[in-house]
Formats: sequence, structure tokens, C-alpha cells
Amino acid sequence: MKKTALGLRPLVLALAVAACVPAAAQELDVAAIHLRLTQMEDEMQALRALLAEHAQATGTAAGASPHATAASPAALAPATVSTSGASRSAVVPAATPTGAGSGRPAGTTFEFGGFIKFDAMTTTTSDGKIADGTPGRLFYFPGATPVAESGQARRSTYSDLHAQFSRFSFATDTTTDNGNTIKAYIEADMYGGGSNAFAGNETITNTYALTLRHAYVRYGHWLAGQTWSNFQDTAALPDMVDFTGPSEGTVFNRQAQLRYTQGPWSFSVENPQTTVTPYLSRSARFNSGDNRLPDITARWLTQGDWGHFTVAGLARQFRYGADTAAGGALSVSGRLSLGQNDDIRYMLSGGSGIGRYLGFALASDTVLDADGDMHALRGYGGFVAWRHAFTPKLRGNLAYSVAAFDNDAMRTGGLVTRTSQSFRINMIYSPAPRFDVGGEISWAQRRLENGLEGDLQRIHTHVKYSF
Repeated sequence: MKKTALGLRPLVLALAVAACVPAAAQELDVAAIHLRLTQMEDEMQALRALLAEHAQATGTAAGASPHATAASPAALAPATVSTSGASRSAVVPAATPTGAGSGRPAGTTFEFGGFIKFDAMTTTTSDGKIADGTPGRLFYFPGATPVAESGQARRSTYSDLHAQFSRFSFATDTTTDNGNTIKAYIEADMYGGGSNAFAGNETITNTYALTLRHAYVRYGHWLAGQTWSNFQDTAALPDMVDFTGPSEGTVFNRQAQLRYTQGPWSFSVENPQTTVTPYLSRSARFNSGDNRLPDITARWLTQGDWGHFTVAGLARQFRYGADTAAGGALSVSGRLSLGQNDDIRYMLSGGSGIGRYLGFALASDTVLDADGDMHALRGYGGFVAWRHAFTPKLRGNLAYSVAAFDNDAMRTGGLVTRTSQSFRINMIYSPAPRFDVGGEISWAQRRLENGLEGDLQRIHTHVKYSF
């Protein structure tokens, strides 16, 4: 009995405390509870109305449970998940009609994809070291190959490891009431440098910011946003371990544009920019930012089981202050299938003022003379690559690339690039679908207008998984 009395003491104390609470406070709690119950009843009525509206729109019986309605075929839409060469399907609830402009549009599918890419490379340069933290340390950047004066050349060897080119993408496709499709696409990687004092370096965190690669919307024949230039043929790019491989001979540019495609033809107006080399290269080249007219491109494409072939044209106006100049270029490229296990990929480009479009802006678009007048520079470049599949899991590639520029040394001086070339060979093994392990050996040379040259050798390996 003593134990029982002790066990009742907490209950007695609790009752005593409750009795001491002022009556006004108790009445206030009751009023609050009553108000909340009224609100809950209103919300339930609104929910019933929404369910009835949804049932009417989807043809579901009014008496069906909410769970049955959500699981019905009319309320589910397939979402395709991009897996870089393979695809799988998921199911995402379609929009619930709750009023104009609300919810996710019916008939919308979603795709996401990307890859994880680990790069490890050892580089030897004949004329000094490529500066740490610059693009040439992450991939082959032709303009970064060091060239030194005679007697100052010093051979250097160094290694770099990074995962900055890992990327992800997200896309949506929506079918409109009239049967047209609206596609939106955005893609980013980690090639964006650091965002604070400890980021973007190899001391502590190796943290890097996001870089926008693509962001565009496509409706019918029209595309608006940032993506590959219409002057570039990405389908012709070789299968490389390096980011681009034969860079100096490659047209490579992503920028904002408005594009129209009809059958084999496509036309675009794209973001303009003029790169300028000062007279006798007395200072670093610069971007003028004075352009008023967009760059204009046109492309024709034909393709089949044999591969593809395409021709593209580019027209530009250059502007620096009140001075203007004009330029234009052509590019021919494609892929030729030689059976199930072999293909040849190629590109040949050239023209006046092709500078920033070729070889990661290996040369300038224009040069200033002694009077400050601007003149367009001519340049040419190309590559050829052979791809061979030894087995379904093992493939190899051999590529050669070259670029040359018609510099007027009386205006440019002797320190600008005259030629650049590179060879590379690789082997890529895929032990599982979308999983690559590769190794690549490359040699490159850059020669200046004054005749000085420097070379680069690199052993590059990567591990890449696409999802």
C-alpha cells in the first residue's frame, strides 16, 4: 500500500497544478481549439471540392479514394531519364488542375543526366611550366604551350589530378494542346574557379564553382538561349580522353543565340565579340565589347547510315570604338563510317576573322596598325581522327590536328602564334555500360611568328561514368 501511495503522488500533484490555472486561461484555450476546429472543417471542405474537380477532369469516379485516383493511369505521366546512350523510365505525377497557370503542365516529361569524370595527367613542357590553376593544366589548351627565348628555355615536368569536368544536366519536354513540343535544357559542370579564399586551389578543399554550359528553350523550328554555336559540328568531335583532344583544329564555341532549323538547313544570330591584338603586341590582346551587329551563321547537313557531312558559314562585323571591319569563314566537317568497327572524323575551317572560333581562340580576330585602324586576321585549321573498336569493350583513337595564321608581323609583332599542331593516341576500355577507363599519349608544338617554338608531351588518364 505504501508503494501505491507513492505512485499516486505525481498524479495528485498534476491535478493540483491544473486546478491552480486561472479559469480565464482555460477558457482562452477552449476558444482557440474551437477556432482551429472550424478552420480544419473549412480546409476539409476545400479539399473535397478539389478532389471532385480532379475526378471530373480525369474521368475518375467521384467515390474513388484519393489514393486510387493518384495511382490511376490518367494521373500518371512517364518521365524519361537520360543515361548517356541508354534510358530508363520513371513515373512522375501529372499536374492536378487547380486553376490556370498552376501546377506542372500535363504531358511533361523530365530527363536528367551527366557524368563523373576523373582526370590524371603528367605533362612535360620544353620551355617552362604552364601556370598552375590555368586551363592548360586541366586539358590541352594550344595557346598555353610555353615558348621561351633562346637560352631561357627550361624543361619542366608536373602532374595534375582533378574532377572539374564532371557535369549534370536537366531537361523537360512538354507537348502543347496543338501537338507542338517545348524543350528546355540546362547543363553545368564544375569548371568555374573558386568562390572564396579556400576554394579553387589545391591547398585544402579543391572546391570549385558551377559553370553554365547550356541553357536554352526550343519550340518548333526555333531555339533561344546558350548552346553550341551553329558554326560548330559537335557530332564530328573525336572520342578523346582529353576534354577536346585536337583542339587547335576544332571550331569550338558556346554562346547565346537565336536559331531557326528547317530540314537540313539551320540559321542563327549569335553573341558577337571582337578580340583585338594591339599594334606590335605591345600589350596583351583584349576584347573590345563594342559590337553592334550579331555574328550570323548558316549550316547545311546531310546524313545517313554512312555517317554525316555538313558545311557551315560564318559572317561577322568587328568593331573597336568607331572603327569597324568585316570577316567571314567556312567550315566543312563530318564522320565517315568504315563498317561496324571503324570511322573517320574530320574538320577543316578557315577564313578572315575566325580567331575566337578556332582552337580556343588560339589567335585574335583582328589587329591594330600604327594608326589604330583595325584589320581582320586570316586563319586556318583542321583535324582528322581514326576510331577503331577492337572489341565491344575496347576502342582506340588516333588523331592529328593543326592550325596556321597569316599574321602581318609588321602589325602583330613576332610574339603571336603562327602555327600549332598536335598528335594523340588513346585506348579506352569500358568494363560496364557507360563506364570508361582510358589512357592517352599526346605531343604538341606551338610556333611563334618570330620562329621560336615550344613543345608539350602529356600522359593523360581518366575514369568516367555517365548516368
